[in-house]
Amino acid sequence: MAHTAGDLLAGMAHRLAPDPHANPLVPLIARGEADRATLAALGLEQGWVIPADRRAFLRLAQRAAGAPESAGFFTLLAEGETLALERLTAYTAACGADGRQAAAYEPRPGCQAYPGCVAWLALNAAPADAVLALTANFSAWGDSCATIAEALRGRYGFPDEACAFFDFFAEPAPELDRRAEAAVREALDTGTLDERLATTYGRLLQSYETGFWAALAECP
Repeated sequence: MAHTAGDLLAGMAHRLAPDPHANPLVPLIARGEADRATLAALGLEQGWVIPADRRAFLRLAQRAAGAPESAGFFTLLAEGETLALERLTAYTAACGADGRQAAAYEPRPGCQAYPGCVAWLALNAAPADAVLALTANFSAWGDSCATIAEALRGRYGFPDEACAFFDFFAEPAPELDRRAEAAVREALDTGTLDERLATTYGRLLQSYETGFWAALAECP
C-alpha cells in the first residue's frame, strides 16, 4: 500500500485510468466527424454540470472547515468552475446555440449522472476521500479537453475564444495538484482518509464520466 500522499494520488489515477477505447465521442471530435448539434449539446450539458459542481465544491469546502488543506482544495475548485463558466458562452455561441436554446435545453440523464455523484459526495463523503477520488478523475477529463480544443481549432475552425473553456481544463494546474497532495497528506496525518471508500467514489465518478460521453454520442 502506498504511504505518501503523492503515491496515493498517482496510484489512484493509474488504477482508475479509463479504457482509451471507452470514450465514443472524443475520437469523433478529434477526426472532425461530430456534427455541430452534438458539439452544441456538449456545451449545453456543461452549462448544467459546471454550476452544480461549483455548489458541491463549496459545500465540501464548508464541511472541511476543520481540515484547512481540504477546504482550500475545494475552494480553489469552486473558483475554477466560476472561471470555466465564464468561458463556456463563447463555445456554445460558436456552436450556434443562443440563450433561448440554452434556456429550452433538456439535459440528458446520462450526462447529469456525474454531477449527481459529485453532489452526493458533497453531502456524504469525507472531504479528504472526495479529494482523492476527484483528483484521480481530473486527469482523464483534462486529456479529453486537450483533444477537443485541438480539434476545434484544426477540424472545425473555431477561434481561440471559443476554445478557451477546453483550454482551461487542459492546462496543467500545479497549484491544484499541490493543494490536493497537501489535503491527502493532512488526512493521512490525522488518520481521516479511507482509501477503500475513496477508490469506490473514484470508480463511480469515472464510470459516470464515461456515461457522459456515451450519452452525447447518442445525440440524434
